[in-house]
Amino acid sequence: MTKDDAGALPLLPYEWPGSYLYGEEEVAAVSAVLRARSPFRFYGHDLQHYADRLEAAYCHRLGRKHCLAVNSGTAALSIAMTMLDVGPGDEVLVPGYLWVSCLAAVIRAGAIPRLVDVDATFTLDPVDLERKLGERTKAILVVHMSGATGHLDRIVASARERGVALIEDVAQANGASFRGQPLGSFGEVAIFSFQYNKAITAGEGGLVACDDDALYRRAFAAHDLGYPRGDDGRLDTDDASAQVWGQGSRMSEVSAAVLCAQEAKLDALVGRMRALQRRIAAGLGAIPAASLRATADPDGGNGSFVIVTWPDEAACRGIVEATRRAGVRPGPLGLNNVTFAEWGLHLYYNNVSLVAKRGTNSRGYPWTDPANAFASAYGYGKGSLPRADDLFARSHLLAVPPSLSEADADAIVEVFEVEARRLGLG
Repeated sequence: MTKDDAGALPLLPYEWPGSYLYGEEEVAAVSAVLRARSPFRFYGHDLQHYADRLEAAYCHRLGRKHCLAVNSGTAALSIAMTMLDVGPGDEVLVPGYLWVSCLAAVIRAGAIPRLVDVDATFTLDPVDLERKLGERTKAILVVHMSGATGHLDRIVASARERGVALIEDVAQANGASFRGQPLGSFGEVAIFSFQYNKAITAGEGGLVACDDDALYRRAFAAHDLGYPRGDDGRLDTDDASAQVWGQGSRMSEVSAAVLCAQEAKLDALVGRMRALQRRIAAGLGAIPAASLRATADPDGGNGSFVIVTWPDEAACRGIVEATRRAGVRPGPLGLNNVTFAEWGLHLYYNNVSLVAKRGTNSRGYPWTDPANAFASAYGYGKGSLPRADDLFARSHLLAVPPSLSEADADAIVEVFEVEARRLGLG
C-alpha cells in the first residue's frame, strides 16, 4: 500500500471481509459449475447442486428446518414480507439504525414502517419497542447491525407475548450468536446477505431461513416465479398450496459455488475478526473520553465493527479527522473510520424517500392507501428518535478487516491515544 493524498500511510485494509478469503476452493467450485454447463440451479446438463449444499450448510449452522438461497439480502427481506402476508393495513416496527433495504421491503409490500429508537447497543430499544407495539403491528424487524445484537431476549419475549412475528436481519452479523445460540435462529423468519461488504460474499446473494413448512413454501414461490417446482425442476401450476406472485430472485449455481467455499471458512473468519476487534476495542475503551458500544453478549458478535461514542459531536468529528490524517483510514476506494454522520442510508433520517413519504408509484402508494390511514401522523425526519439522534451525532465506527495485522491494530490504537491526548480527550 502506498501513501495517498493525505500523506500518511493508510493503516486500514479495505473493509470487504469475505474477499480476503478467496482462494483455490472458490475457483475450483466455480470451475466445476462452468465445466458442467449448469449455472441454473433447477435443471441443466449436469447439476452440481451447490445451492442445495449451501442451504443444507445453513440449516445445520442455524439448527433450522428450511433455508432458501436467493440473489440478494434485499430480495430476502421482500420475500420475508410475502411469507408473513404483510400488506396494506399493517405496520412493521424497524430500528432507526438499519439499511435502506429494510424500509424498501416494508413499503414495497404495501405496509408502513414504524420507527423504533435504539439504545446503547445500537439496536432496537426494547422499552421503546414495547411502547410502540400496537394492534396494527404485523411484524418486528430486528436488525443485528454492525456485527452484533442487542437485548434479543427481551425483544423475543415482547414478540411472543403480543403474538407478533419476528424477522431477524442478520446481513451484518453472519456467524454471530446470542448467548450461544446463532443469530438467525430466533425469529419466525431470518434473512442473510452475501453482498460484497458482508462477512462472506459472492458479490451478491442472500438467504431466507425458517422452520414452518407453509412459510417455506410461500418463500419458495415468492423467490421464483410464484409456483412450486416438481422433481424435474419445472414449475408446478397444479399445486395450489403455495401460489403467490414471484419476483425471480433465485440464486445462481455460480454464486452458490462461491458461497459454499466461503461458508466453510466463516468460523475462522469470525474468530479472526473477534480477536482483532477485542484488541482494538480494549485500547480505544481505555481512552478516558471514549465509550464503547454496549453489548448484551460480549462473546456473541462476529467482530466486524468497533463503535465508539464521544462526549459531543465536535469531539467525535475532531478525533476522526485527526486519526484519518494520521493514517487510520483505508485506501481511496474504502469507507472506514467514519463518523455516523457519514454513514449515509444506515441512518433513518438520511433516507430522503422515507422522510418525504415517497411511494412506489406516482399516486404515493402505500402512504395513500386508505388501509394505511392509521399511520398518517407518523413522521420520519431527524428528531423522530431522540436517543438514536444523540448517539449518531457523537459516535464513529471502524470496520475490522480480517487481513489487519496485530501490529497494525496496535498502531491504530496508538494513533487514537496520541490524537485523543492532543485534543484533550485522553
